[in-house]
Amino acid sequence: MLPSIFGENLFDEFFDDSFGMFPMWNGRNPLYGKHAKNLMKTDVRETEDTYEVDVDLPGFKKDEIQVDLKDGYLTIQAAKGLDKDETDKKGKFIRQERYAGSCSRSFYVGDIKPEDVSAKYEDGILKLSMPKQAKKELPKRSTIAIG
Repeated sequence: MLPSIFGENLFDEFFDDSFGMFPMWNGRNPLYGKHAKNLMKTDVRETEDTYEVDVDLPGFKKDEIQVDLKDGYLTIQAAKGLDKDETDKKGKFIRQERYAGSCSRSFYVGDIKPEDVSAKYEDGILKLSMPKQAKKELPKRSTIAIG
């Protein structure tokens, strides 16, 4: 068992693959590093009339998030940019972990209209609500003649 502080393994940088010699280890996302797997965690709830989707987007501003509905797919995109000219006036950076980048996630929601989807963003959580589609009635059983 390796010691850790605040969920960070003390040996992360010792064992990292800085030279790209082991491609299977290079699954890092430059936006959130090794924590990218925790990005855009989503809960989908079904109510009597709607589907409720909650997406975690901590650290993003409302204007950095875009929600699109096209061909039955709901796509959520978030992009973050950091000011590269920003410097610490009292000294130099020893470690900088914040990056610029983007992430997105898509869900198939069927044939719903964009005006039927409501969206709200507060406290780092994007809340979407969309109506359930009316269930299509299957045709009654019919006999097919074999020729």
